[in-house]
Amino acid sequence: MSLTYLAAAQSGRKGPESRYYSITNVPIPDSVVLEVGGLAFTPDDQLGVATRHGEIWLIKDPYQRKPGTPQYTRFAAGMHETLGLAWHNGSFYTTQRSELTRVTDTDKDGKADLFQTVASWPLSGNYHEYSYGPLFMPNGDMIVTLNLSWIGRGASLAKWRGWMMQVKPDGTMRPFATGMRSPAGFGLMENGDIFFAENQGDWIGSGRITHIAYGDFAGHPAGLRWSGEPGSPVYLKPEQFPDSIGILHDFARKFSAFKEPSVWFPHTLMGISTADILAINNDAFGPFKGQLLVGDQGHSKVMRAFLEKVNGKYQGACFPFLEGFSSGVLRMAWGSDHSLFVGMTSRGWASTGPELYGLQRVQFRGSTPFEMKAIRAQSNGFELEFTLPVNKKQAADINKFRVTGFTYSYHRKYGSPIINQQSCPVVKTEVSDDGRRVRIYVNGLREGYIHEVNVSGLQSQAGVPLLHNAGYYSLNAIPAGSAAPACAVTPRSLAAAASNKAGCGSDPAKCVTEQPVGWDKGPDVELQIGTKPGLKYDQEVMEVPAGARVKLVFNNNDDMLHNLVIVNPGKGNEVGKAAMEMGLNGSQLAYVPASKEVLFNTCLLEPGKSQSIYFIAPKQAGDYTYVCTFPGHYAVMKGILKVRRKK
Repeated sequence: MSLTYLAAAQSGRKGPESRYYSITNVPIPDSVVLEVGGLAFTPDDQLGVATRHGEIWLIKDPYQRKPGTPQYTRFAAGMHETLGLAWHNGSFYTTQRSELTRVTDTDKDGKADLFQTVASWPLSGNYHEYSYGPLFMPNGDMIVTLNLSWIGRGASLAKWRGWMMQVKPDGTMRPFATGMRSPAGFGLMENGDIFFAENQGDWIGSGRITHIAYGDFAGHPAGLRWSGEPGSPVYLKPEQFPDSIGILHDFARKFSAFKEPSVWFPHTLMGISTADILAINNDAFGPFKGQLLVGDQGHSKVMRAFLEKVNGKYQGACFPFLEGFSSGVLRMAWGSDHSLFVGMTSRGWASTGPELYGLQRVQFRGSTPFEMKAIRAQSNGFELEFTLPVNKKQAADINKFRVTGFTYSYHRKYGSPIINQQSCPVVKTEVSDDGRRVRIYVNGLREGYIHEVNVSGLQSQAGVPLLHNAGYYSLNAIPAGSAAPACAVTPRSLAAAASNKAGCGSDPAKCVTEQPVGWDKGPDVELQIGTKPGLKYDQEVMEVPAGARVKLVFNNNDDMLHNLVIVNPGKGNEVGKAAMEMGLNGSQLAYVPASKEVLFNTCLLEPGKSQSIYFIAPKQAGDYTYVCTFPGHYAVMKGILKVRRKK
């Protein structure tokens, strides 16, 4: 049997973390389309893989300990989009679109012969009604989550859509919590606390993870349609949520049931589509035991989160961890040797990893990276903990540390640019005797804001540079104590972010939105281009004469933010990568980098918006690329502007 190898590590896409963690391929037979929806190990150490095609595959020796290749057996088939998998008491449990199913091999021939509905729920038929799980709780109960429908916005068209549901072993189901939009990932801390992941959308300014308990509301109001139903533990109503509210933290304080995000994952700075959550439960995987790993589907990476409790509620920081996976990371599971198995898919959701699907294994190489291990909130700053002792002389320099606070708008619109961005001066540092902790005193911390902590040029005591120099702390509450004075804030509103000066690129001359003076007869050519699902423009090729006066109308009829950037021939990937590296300024500049390769660009348009730009076509004939530079889109959302010679 021939095998397809889908490993980023083997295709030369190694990230800076490869010295400390290896990514290797679990070979997949050509005949198996392993679009991973769920991962779970059996007691005999076979890896069960649920797929989006409604199958469950069993992989014998996924560790590749023995000569040869892993053996694949199709254990079950015929189900409807299985997006979760668990093994419990001799059976697999998986969630289909409309039910939680127990799948059992009763005659022990290696293939399922008994499919039992444990619990079910209604469907409207909307394509967006994904269902996820189950997650087994310590007491044997199960948790499943139900995606909202999509009708140009999140909607709960069928009962309990947008909810987390609790299922007893006997199949009894009750609503547990709501406020979810697309809760594809959820996991447990070692103490049994539940966290779920959410990615950007309407009412969701950016990706985040949230501690969720019975009766909590997590922010998206569509599921509140069912809050008056018998058994609902949430009593908020949809009409309590106007279309534009302001800042989530300020609004959440009015309602005891409103659970703020525990950790925000700033959009594009960390990832674009948070997925599975998995607790690091052993020291064998490096120096981060007790923290959470969080996958990202769009950026094909795994991130890391440190959590602490302040005033009885979780908050904490996220950090980059490991990138370079071959497809979109959706599911993770621990092997018996404490290696990490990562299941992937990109169908329907583009990813920076180029493959359509994949299964890879991550192993810790044994050498400790120099990283920010944790950020802890203090009354007047932060305490930074490092994995190795720092160079104390360098750490005493306040210029090595930079803190910036920002947040997102809480509104019905899709996503949000960064708003209220403000530098918060570091005024003093203190280094612990062992060199592993640095206390930074910071002016201007704000509750309800995300704070980027950037450490530049700091080395370990042995001269090793930091592997990643930034972390993002979600400061829901400032601990009691002597607080530093607040610094002045210059808000950047959503309207300002959409203006030509703030949200339309680095060079206004490249984004001309009014017909230029002197074009008395109007443009020579008028182009119309829109979008279609799957991160695509609706035209792959447009054509203009060299030197022509061009009016280009861009219609964003998708449900995501997009722009259109025309660049020099063959420079689409270069400009797209530069956009991903723009940091906190990216959203304010429409993710259009200051590059000589950029010729013309639109603003970053919200769903349903349209914009016209005017430009003189290049005099040099050739195939010029147009591309969406919103981070993560450039790899697939592109086309060619053919500039032809004048006859």
